[in-house]
Order: sequence, then C-alpha cells, then structure tokens
Amino acid sequence: MTSPYPHLFAPLDFGFLKLRNRIMMGSMHTGLEDRFWNYPKLAAYFGERAKGGTGLIVTGGISVNTRGWLLPGGGTMNTKGDVGNHRRVTDAVHQYDGRILMQAIHAGRYGYHPFSESASSIKARINPFSPRTMSTSRVFEVIGDFARAAELAKEAGYDGVEIMGSEGYLLNQFLCKRVNKRDDEFGGDIHGRMKFAVEVVKATRRAAGDNFLIMFRLSLLDLVEGGNTQEEIVATAKALEAAGINVLNTGIGWHEANIPTIVTSVPRGAFRSTTAMIKQHLTIPVVASNRINMPDVAEDILASGDADMVSMARPLLADPDWANKAAAGKPNEINTCIACNQACLDHTFSMKRASCLVNPRACHETELVYVHTQAPRKIAVIGGGMAGLSAATVAAERGHAVTLFEASGDVGGQFDMAANVPGKEEFKESIRYFRQLLSKTGVKVELNRRLTRAEVEKALQTGAFDEVIVATGVTPRKPRIPGIDHAKVLSYPDVLRAGKPVGKSVAVIGAGGIGIDMCEFLLAEQSPQTIDAWAKEWGVDFTSTVAGGLVAPAHITPKREVFLLQRKPGRMVAGPGKTTGWVHRLAMQHHGVQMLAGVEYLKIDDAGLHIRVNNETRVLAVDNVIVCAGQESVRDLAPVDDKGKVTDKRYHVIGGADVAAELDAKRAIQQGAEVAARI
Repeated sequence: MTSPYPHLFAPLDFGFLKLRNRIMMGSMHTGLEDRFWNYPKLAAYFGERAKGGTGLIVTGGISVNTRGWLLPGGGTMNTKGDVGNHRRVTDAVHQYDGRILMQAIHAGRYGYHPFSESASSIKARINPFSPRTMSTSRVFEVIGDFARAAELAKEAGYDGVEIMGSEGYLLNQFLCKRVNKRDDEFGGDIHGRMKFAVEVVKATRRAAGDNFLIMFRLSLLDLVEGGNTQEEIVATAKALEAAGINVLNTGIGWHEANIPTIVTSVPRGAFRSTTAMIKQHLTIPVVASNRINMPDVAEDILASGDADMVSMARPLLADPDWANKAAAGKPNEINTCIACNQACLDHTFSMKRASCLVNPRACHETELVYVHTQAPRKIAVIGGGMAGLSAATVAAERGHAVTLFEASGDVGGQFDMAANVPGKEEFKESIRYFRQLLSKTGVKVELNRRLTRAEVEKALQTGAFDEVIVATGVTPRKPRIPGIDHAKVLSYPDVLRAGKPVGKSVAVIGAGGIGIDMCEFLLAEQSPQTIDAWAKEWGVDFTSTVAGGLVAPAHITPKREVFLLQRKPGRMVAGPGKTTGWVHRLAMQHHGVQMLAGVEYLKIDDAGLHIRVNNETRVLAVDNVIVCAGQESVRDLAPVDDKGKVTDKRYHVIGGADVAAELDAKRAIQQGAEVAARI
C-alpha cells in the first residue's frame, strides 16, 4: 500500500545506524529522569512511544555534572552507577526496534540551585539564583564532562547523544553576547564564543567513537536581545558539522524570551523557514521543530526540502501511537497535541511530573492502566463534555457497554465553546479525536437527550444500567450586582456559543481563563491567521538579520475598547498556566486591553458599569458587560448528602459537576479516565 506520507516514512540511513522513519520524539523533561526509582516508569513511557512506531527518541535533559543540574538532585550521567538505570530505558526502546539518544545538558544559569555556573555571572530573569563565572580551566573540565557522559551513555546502550546548545542553556549562554562577556579564548567574537560548543563535540566524538550518533541542538533563532545573527548562526553550524556532528536539530528561543514559540496560538510549522535556511549551508541532515503536530504538516516540511526530519515532543506525549496511525493513513485517530502546556511544561517548570491534558496516561503508563474487564457493566455517562468523553471511551475500550447522553446537539461541552476563540482552534482536534474514538470503541451516543433524575433512577432499578457517571458540567455563575439583568449584560455562552452581537466598547467581568478567552475572542480581527501575520504581531524576524531575530512589533489598532476586570487586587492575567499566562498578558497589552484589579462592582444601568477602584468611583460607559465570573456545578442527577457527598456508590461525579472552581479540562479528562479504569 502506498503511504500517504512517503517522505515522513522514508528510512534515514547513517551507515552505522538506520532510522525506520523521519519522526523524532524531541527532548522534553518529564521529572522521571531525576529520581532513580522512577526509571522503570521512564522505560515504560519511552517503550510505549517506540512501540507506537517513533523512529528516534531523545530523552529529557540529563546533566553532565552536578553543577549542571536542572534542579537539585536532577538526573545525571557522570558515574558508572548511572549506567544501570539508563539501561532499562534503552532496552525498552530497542525491544520495539526504536532508536534513542540521551540529551546531554548543562543548565548553566538556568540551573535552579545556588551553585550554578555560566559564561559570566549574569543572573537570568527567570531564576532567583546568580551563577558564578566559569574559569578557563573549568570550561575545559566541563568539556571533559560532556565527553564522559557520552561515553557512559554508549555503555548504557544509547544510540547516540543530543548535545543541548539551545533554549538558553549553558552552551547557548556561551554562544551569545547576551551572557558571554568573557575576554579569554571562549569569549569575544563568534569564533571565540562557539569554541566551547565545538570542543564539546570534538571531545564527545573522540570519547564515543565514529559509530555513535551525535546530534547538536542549536538555537536558530534566539529571540532575545544579545542573541546571534544569521551570519553567526551559520558559522556556528558549519563549525559543528566540521567538528563531527551527524545531525543538527533546530532550537527556537530562550526560556526567558518574550516571544511565544510553542503555545497553541503559534501557527503550525511557524519556524520551518529557519531550518530551511540552515539546511542550505550543511551536508548533514537537519531537524525541524516547534508546533508540528499532524502528519500533513510534517510531510509538507519534508517534501518541500525544508528539513530531513521532524521533531515532535508533545505530540508524542499526547499520542504514543502517532507514527503507527499516520503510517496506516488514519490521521483522524491521532490524539492531537493542542499545545496547551498545562500538564507538560507547566508541570515541568513547577518541578512536578509531566503528563498530558489530552492523555493522562502520559508518564503514568504503569499506574493508569486500562485492563480489559472480565465483568462487563452497563454504564450510562451523562454529559458529553471532556470528562464524559474521556470516561465513556475508556470504559468502552475496557469492554463495558456504554451509552453517552448529551443534552445538546453535539459533544465537546465547554471545550467546544473554547475552540471558537482565535488561537485555540487546535481544541477542535480533540473533539474530532473523541468523536472518532466514540465510534471506534462502540459507545452508543444519544444527542439532544436531557435525562431527569427519575429516568436515571428507573434505569438503575430496572437493570438498564449498572453504573452512572455524572459529567453534567457547569453553569455560569451570576454575580450579585444591581442591574445584572440589564439588557446590555451578556454571559460568556451568549457570546461564544450563541453568537449574540457585541458592541464596540465592552467590560469583561472576571480575569480568569474564560475572561482571557473572551478578550481574545472580542479582538478576533487582530488575531494572526498566518505565520507572517503572527511574526509581525510579535516582532519576529525569521532571517535573524538583526541580533536575536527581534524587530519592532507591528502596531495594532484595537477592534474594540475592552476593559478586563477582577475583584482581587494584584497581578492580572497570571494564569491559566505558568508557561502561558505571560503570553496572554502580553497579547492583552498588544491589543490595548485596559486591565483593572481590585474592582468593586456597584451597579449596571443605561450609563454603563459603575465600579470603585482604589476608593475612586467611575463609570465605564460600555455597550456591553460580559460576565465571566466563574461557574457552578450542575449535579442534580446525583444523590448527595448535605455536604455534597454522593450517597450511592453506583454514581460517579466527575469534571465540572464535581468541582467548578475553574474550568479545568486537564482534571476533567484525568478524572474521567481514572473512574472508567476502576469500574
């Protein structure tokens, strides 16, 4: 059968090593790397991706010495004692004919501990610790540490190493003037600044030998002031090739950059041109990365000659069988990464174990196990939002007879509504995936069916169902503000779902995730739809003709006057996640959203919204007031006591019906899966 993605599934032969396809699972720290007792879990995690058809896997960052730790006690490869744990990982991958590289990293000034080191003693704004300046002799010691780590990695069964020289870690810190203020042989112009990285590659090649893959992850676009120009990037890449690397991987941006590079609002394949640029100057294969999540995008990048491989870390977190599904011509069955970061990077940068919003089994493969049941039950799942979809499909996959009841005309719930927000179009992919899974697992779906408590009780009494999963979601909270029923007041479903018209001046009550979404929806005409439009909005120069690839962002004339309001004082737009909140905050500023905290709502009338801020009373003369002030659980179908505890063990309440503090698809999908795995 002819492959629908012939370039993606063409083997890549290095002579001593052959990859079965051009799909690479890029490095992403999970937290499992940092504790030896978690290596069986790490092995299961990577083994499942190899079984799913991935050609090449790269581990999360493994430090080459203790000063290079990402966090205290982080994963290292610097003694013989480290080899055994890593052997578990390589064996698990090789069992399924996969190939795996260990990422060798030194965090430099990004190390979250007080004994970090760097090219100069300049503190990173995202880290409270200041690094010490490395002496010349210390630089040579660390070169040896990289070589030693590679030697041990080979002994542990790795097929090669990726040397991390991107995203603002130590080698990147030496490469750029931003941090490198040295006056020794490792400073000065680009030839001095690149010497550390080049010598690391040479030492690694000497230590590991020729039949060992060396990939270098080079920042092709720094996106920070004091970053490199294209001329400097090309010179570095050529020097690395001459030093002995087999593959060049694309890195984009530093962690401290004020430019989003991987969130869902970044267009798919946004940075492919940077890889295409460097490919013209090299003879070795190059890898494209960032926001590549579906086979058609990956195939197009390869077919057009922009790259030789594609790197996808989070997409293979979301679906370990991504490669096999693509090879079978079944892209609609792929559980697509929506680039939300809520369970992966948000967890990583909070020093928690990573997982995935759309796949709660990720990094929990040995704990959340879907065992086929020996005692099939008849299960009613009430509510077709993300919690209900997760519960229904897992239960059906395990062999239960499942009927899903949804009161509206389609599944998706709040997630489907959020998919209407510009920049969140990827959410539609998750709903598409669950629709496919409902059909594949044999779930009976009844749409436009609102059950009553009496109907549910009767179904249990007559044996029509044995278990009921209540996933009825939430309803918007109606704040007690005089005039809340005024004609100019709208709820967020009125706007996002019903499409009610909104005026030119708007006050949004509530600055949580829904309030942020509402602002972005109201400013939709300014939301970028193309890569070029996105680059202009954020001030990105893909050619890096200026240092770091930064240019002045395009001026935006706001479509509407928008006020975003919150009751509590302090910082606004801090959420919804550690790695995405700042993106929303900057986007609000770009579009001229006026953000007010510590607001007391007095009344709503024909004049507008009356508020008090800092003991000053004012009137916002707006056309509409949109209420995004939280939600309340809808759980009237479940029998509960005065404390809200379910009194009948046949009922299981999940998702927003369980907790409505804030819309949380991560918790909803996880709860649904866990409940269905237990029944």
